[in-house]
Amino acid sequence: MATNILMPALSPTMTEGNLARWLKAEGDTVKSGDVIAEIETDKATMEVEAVDEGVLGKIVVAAGTEGVKVNAVIAVLVEKGEAVPDAAPPPAQAPAAAPAQAPAAAPAPPAPAEKVALNPQPIPPKANGHDAGERVFASPLARRMAQQAGLALDGISGSGPNGRIVKSDVEAALAKPVPASASAPAAAPAAAPAPKPAAPPAITAPHTAIPNSSMRKVIARRLAESKATIPHFYVTMDMQIDALLKLRADLNARSSKDGPGAFKLSVNDLVIKATAATLKRYPGCNATWTDEATIQYSDVDISVAVSIPDGLITPIIRKADQKGLAAISAEMKDLAARAKSGKLKPEEFQGGGFSISNMGMYGVSDFSAIINPPQAGILAVSAGEQRPVVKDGALAIATVMTCTLSVDHRVIDGALAAEFMQALKRTIEDPLSLML
Repeated sequence: MATNILMPALSPTMTEGNLARWLKAEGDTVKSGDVIAEIETDKATMEVEAVDEGVLGKIVVAAGTEGVKVNAVIAVLVEKGEAVPDAAPPPAQAPAAAPAQAPAAAPAPPAPAEKVALNPQPIPPKANGHDAGERVFASPLARRMAQQAGLALDGISGSGPNGRIVKSDVEAALAKPVPASASAPAAAPAAAPAPKPAAPPAITAPHTAIPNSSMRKVIARRLAESKATIPHFYVTMDMQIDALLKLRADLNARSSKDGPGAFKLSVNDLVIKATAATLKRYPGCNATWTDEATIQYSDVDISVAVSIPDGLITPIIRKADQKGLAAISAEMKDLAARAKSGKLKPEEFQGGGFSISNMGMYGVSDFSAIINPPQAGILAVSAGEQRPVVKDGALAIATVMTCTLSVDHRVIDGALAAEFMQALKRTIEDPLSLML
């Protein structure tokens, strides 16, 4: 019996994807667990495994097709020797077509619900005990709010001293919609149509149009959302890393180059460990804002930005505060390699409570990163450079790394951000504390 192969939902946010390529051809035998195709999602390029056995009878969606909806039929699997249907069978969840019937009279449309005015209208005088012309006592803020909203103060009951109208009274009045039939004009003019966005300027210079991938579109949307909706502020500190570089060299010298347990620590590995240890001491920075509550995470899961051909992805070092440097180094190398080849699983890059973006390998002296929502903080790490510093009242040379913390001010206040950076600076400048 023919079986549909449907477009899978490979991430919680995925509604459609691009069918990058088929790894099986029509007529190939397919076993359960075989990788049959690669799908480009809004996060990464991922492999699709077969869940049934049979022969790939028909490919419905060709390789390279973009915008394939989740649960759309992409191929048909048949049993060996079974004829391939002319058309793909309907999906299992699709309802059966209703039998043809004589057209019935269309049901009468339901009576429209009474419209409700979008903006509260002025309440007539002599309401709530105020006589026309009687002086109404209200705070200046309440008067201004009522004037801006078109509310009559004599229609509001005051809850302040001696019946004085205060801010909360105006807010309560604004929260009560008034039926349009009771107060709206009989023939209200039609609302003006919303202005159309200006068309983008025509590009006349010679150029190449590179189509945006699903990942690039999601990156653009999320970063624009982040800057537009999250109140960012930034805290920058210079950190001397000579002791950290010496510890890294000493530990790498102890590693067997080819034997079991071999490792090669990077500066980024030590920064991840130092950040994780600091987040454990300052859980208020390992958090997410919601309208109902601020969520503080129990585990220190650090997302680390990795550049890939299609954009950027943030694989996660889970429980980083509980792992040793060698374990963090090995895990980071594995995650980065699989990120660049599109082999990450969704749970390996979705989530995390805090991010690190390191551009030190490019020689960047200083930069600020955009928060990765719904997280409340991201640490931008720059290159270590030899700079003049003052030590014990004398001029000296030290290797200095500039770090900038971007935070969501709804979650993290200035003092907490400064304390976090002070603690991180102490740990990085005294890296032996990471061994404790």
